Amino acid sequence: MLGISAALSSSATAGGLRFSFPLCATRGARSTRMLPSSSSPSLSPPYAFASSASDPIHPKKPWLLVGLGNPGKMYQRTRHNVGFEMLDAIAEAEGISMSKLRFRAMFGEGCIGNAPVMLAKPQAFMNASGESVGSLVSYFNIPLNQVLLMYDDLDLAFAKLRLLPKGGHGGHNGMRSVINHFKGSRDFPRLRIGIGRPPGKMDPANFVLRPFNKQEREELDFTFQRGVEAVRILVLEGINKSATFVNSAQSSELSNK
Repeated sequence: MLGISAALSSSATAGGLRFSFPLCATRGARSTRMLPSSSSPSLSPPYAFASSASDPIHPKKPWLLVGLGNPGKMYQRTRHNVGFEMLDAIAEAEGISMSKLRFRAMFGEGCIGNAPVMLAKPQAFMNASGESVGSLVSYFNIPLNQVLLMYDDLDLAFAKLRLLPKGGHGGHNGMRSVINHFKGSRDFPRLRIGIGRPPGKMDPANFVLRPFNKQEREELDFTFQRGVEAVRILVLEGINKSATFVNSAQSSELSNK
């Protein structure tokens, strides 16, 4: 369960430019769909953290949550766009509107608990994702360790999640673009969403543009729910607890098979 978050306005500067990001105060509680899991870390509802609104002089830096994908109807709900869908699931769960357009990205801002967050879906094609992400990070002066990239991974079993604090691009062109626009830095967290390997000798480039069948879609919806919970833990309790929730639980699942 999460507390209702009231978004306030706070101004700051980056490179001489003024911008604002939300200050979040917990007020009351609202019901959210949480997954039953014995491996989930203990989170006491509502989250009892000091409100950033209590310190308007030194407000919390927002997290930037980015889902990678391709814009346009022909790419919707395909394997290459699971990053977009993961971000949509977070926006829906937290009541954050994604109606703005900033730096060639669909953009929204709000709160998860008492943590200010910004959500972005770059609208350049996948291979140019770094243009939008790099501009957002630079303009809002966001530390790279508070930039989470979410994207599809061919080398991860279907519907599995993997959260890492840093790493390479792994052959993913969207991640390659982001790293290039971060001046080569790989020190930012990423949530990999498994789409599995293509069957037979199918070209991976064609496979990632295929839609999911009904059974896959049902399994993937559960993955998105787990992803939403993992992101909540990440922004409220840190990368270590979130990675333990995501990675250890799935390691246990695999060992029991």
